[in-house]
Amino acid sequence: MDANFDQTNAQGAFIDSLKRNNAKIRDDRANAIVEDAQLMYKREVEDLALSLKKLKREQENMLDLSPADANSLVLASDFDAKDYVVKDLEMAVKIRNLEIKLDLATKRYAYLFGEELKLN
Repeated sequence: MDANFDQTNAQGAFIDSLKRNNAKIRDDRANAIVEDAQLMYKREVEDLALSLKKLKREQENMLDLSPADANSLVLASDFDAKDYVVKDLEMAVKIRNLEIKLDLATKRYAYLFGEELKLN
């Protein structure tokens, strides 16, 4: 060992970590838990918002009845009205459920982490 080795340098991160008091240890653990939970919650809210946007877009695209290009239309004999209604209502229910879940998730996020999420 170097004779010039300063005793204060011997007090490195390892010994400092071992000497931390219980409050500091709890604080470090709490911060790690909150950081992980907040990141995952935020990601979940963003994923819900994206799913909702895609589903609304898909429902709107169902109104496009031109199969090949803007100048063509689906023949009346090829259009299945019952199938269209069933699919549209299923999508409407999924959209409504996602809207409710997204609303609840954003409110819970604000409550749990003390900040509002800005969604596009």
